[in-house]
Amino acid sequence: MEPLNVLMVGTGEYTTGFVGTGGSASDKKVGVVGLSMFDLRRRGKVGKLGMVGVNGTKYPAIREHLHKNITLAYNNLDTSFESFPADDAKDPDAYKAAIDALKPGDAITIFTPDTTHYPIALYAIERGIHVMITKPAVKLLEHHLALLDAAEKHGVYVYVEHHKRYDPAYADAKFRARKLGDFNYFYSYMSQPKFQLETFKAWAGIDSDISYYLNSHHVDICDSMVSQLGYVPVKVSASASKGVAVSLGCHESTEDTISLLVHWEKKDDPSKHATGVYTASWTAPQKAGVHSNQHFHYLARDGEITINQAKRGYDVAEDAAGQLVWYNPFYMRYAPDEDGNFNGQSGYGYVSMEKFVDGCRSINAGELKPADLDAKGLPTLRNTIATTAILEAGRRSIDEGREVRIEQADGVWKLI
Repeated sequence: MEPLNVLMVGTGEYTTGFVGTGGSASDKKVGVVGLSMFDLRRRGKVGKLGMVGVNGTKYPAIREHLHKNITLAYNNLDTSFESFPADDAKDPDAYKAAIDALKPGDAITIFTPDTTHYPIALYAIERGIHVMITKPAVKLLEHHLALLDAAEKHGVYVYVEHHKRYDPAYADAKFRARKLGDFNYFYSYMSQPKFQLETFKAWAGIDSDISYYLNSHHVDICDSMVSQLGYVPVKVSASASKGVAVSLGCHESTEDTISLLVHWEKKDDPSKHATGVYTASWTAPQKAGVHSNQHFHYLARDGEITINQAKRGYDVAEDAAGQLVWYNPFYMRYAPDEDGNFNGQSGYGYVSMEKFVDGCRSINAGELKPADLDAKGLPTLRNTIATTAILEAGRRSIDEGREVRIEQADGVWKLI
């Protein structure tokens, strides 16, 4: 199979590890997308690499950051890329020229504010380009379905980067859930320390909220676990707390913590109901000991599963940190191998990237069709409709002060 040419849309923390005027203070100090793509290029799976943002004046600093933290750290790993717009330009529509420079069968990754996902993805799809979108895919169910229609029309692969599906514990939990009988109850919690709001201030509460940002992980995990048992979401009510983020300088509409209460129903037996509660916050303590506190509890007819993915039995005490820290090398393992090369190919953040690249290459080679990848249960656009429906329903529930129903008939989804 031919190497896949990839354009990385978005130059921020998740792509480069660069925020503001320097490296991120989070667990993504050297990013995820860029590092993974540079290594996949070293391995021959990726060909040409490009990057597009709005502000080209950042590129000299980004290149220096990547050279210092990736090239020098991993045996002179090549971090070169073609960039859009020019280093002396700013252009919010630069993604169009960058996508126009691609050919059908090439791919893009979209790691940009939530409200931009839909127009960027649609522009690429209509030009025969495969697309990876960070979660949430889009904010509106209407946009999700429109992208799905466009992707099927143009025969391209659209993949949603729900990397938690590849967390070994979460993947094992999904497998074990098949044997535990009817779904009964799911509770999840995910949070990040308040300092992350400094990174998100430009869009927090304006373009998106903490539920889209973090609840999207566990809503998707739960859906992937219970859809295999025949359960679908039927109604959503949500509640939000507020005050901390605003006091830290965020937009006045920024909520601190959002909880979604989702009612699930078994399609072939509507008498069987289940409940899911999904809570997310970005106002956890500044020194929480972990970048992402994350755990869930799953209860079914014949058993239960409890996972705490913040405390994995890996504790590090550092004078510089001034506290006990719980790292997550299962997500992105940054330590090099004995030859000095990047050695994190088994990290579930990297695995998610490689799954997308492999899928695109298989389609380009004529070995698979996008529908075949849907059938594998990957987080494709088709396999993540319920997640978008739940997240939008939660947002509407808060804004409109009411319960929102989710209906589907003959493959058509809508919110009532």
